[in-house]
Amino acid sequence: MSRRFDIYAIGNALVDLEYAVDEDFLSQHGIEKGVMTLAEADAQAALLNALDANAPRLKQASGGSAANSIIAASAMGARCFYHCKVANDALGTLYRDDLLAADVSTNLKEVRPEGVTGTCVVMVTPDTDRTMNTYLGITAEVSRAELDPEALQDSKWLYIEGYLCTSDSARDAVAHAHELAKAAGVKRALTFSDPAMVQYFLPQLQTLLADGVDLLFCNEDEARGFAGCDDLDQALITLRGVAERGIITCGKNGAWVWTQTSVLELPACPATPVDTLGAGDSFAGAVLYGLSQRWTFEDCARLAMRTAAQVVSQFGPRLSIEQYRALLSAD
Repeated sequence: MSRRFDIYAIGNALVDLEYAVDEDFLSQHGIEKGVMTLAEADAQAALLNALDANAPRLKQASGGSAANSIIAASAMGARCFYHCKVANDALGTLYRDDLLAADVSTNLKEVRPEGVTGTCVVMVTPDTDRTMNTYLGITAEVSRAELDPEALQDSKWLYIEGYLCTSDSARDAVAHAHELAKAAGVKRALTFSDPAMVQYFLPQLQTLLADGVDLLFCNEDEARGFAGCDDLDQALITLRGVAERGIITCGKNGAWVWTQTSVLELPACPATPVDTLGAGDSFAGAVLYGLSQRWTFEDCARLAMRTAAQVVSQFGPRLSIEQYRALLSAD
């Protein structure tokens, strides 16, 4: 059966503000390295003042975990829809325009609610790790009101961002989206998004899984945290109980790709990392693109490994459209 969209995603809409810092800067400001921390507007403003006095801003672009995935999938050729919420301000306009320029359909209109569009301060340390400080702004209010039921039910995949577990209204939207997807035969995928979601919001994250999903993305820290154990083999057993198939990314050690009947360990592609921001997002986008085109799961994972390797080799959370498309023909 033909569908209008390949992927319908729900996620936070954040404008990324990226800086290069050293670990002393993180320590001096009491920032936990390598995770995402939610912040109030005044606290993030103070952090930005300190960053601007310390180093130049490297990049400013529309972002958010699921948004990065959807833009990557769209660049490769998937037909995508992004459900999100931004304000009627300058950053909100930038965000909407970026989605449209990426050929991503969206619920965002010319006139949007009053408020403040969310921002994510991304701090990259010399070891290429990324630490995020996020002020959600109006995206914390994303809800079922922004859902486009017709677009969702006319999609092959529903993709859910784990960061949504921190918002009551977002969790309600995800629950409703699960119902619509199941009724329409839309496959469901979810990413845990960040170790902090597993560490601090595990019960809420579990609600996003509903009665299970068709596809799950996580890294090894998130896998262990979700399962409550140190052994990755044991964690995999737990994950296979909530998802028919999925992928655990393990950085330079590659990835574990599982189905209900097999587990495949894939090596990482060669790369010289400079910035890990967005690598997992583009990884998921590549897999979803491949699945929407009826590729084998292994071929999808191999495309994702090539994609992530290229993303970590440059600053910023995404590649150009030309770079994404070139990956499709790479050996």
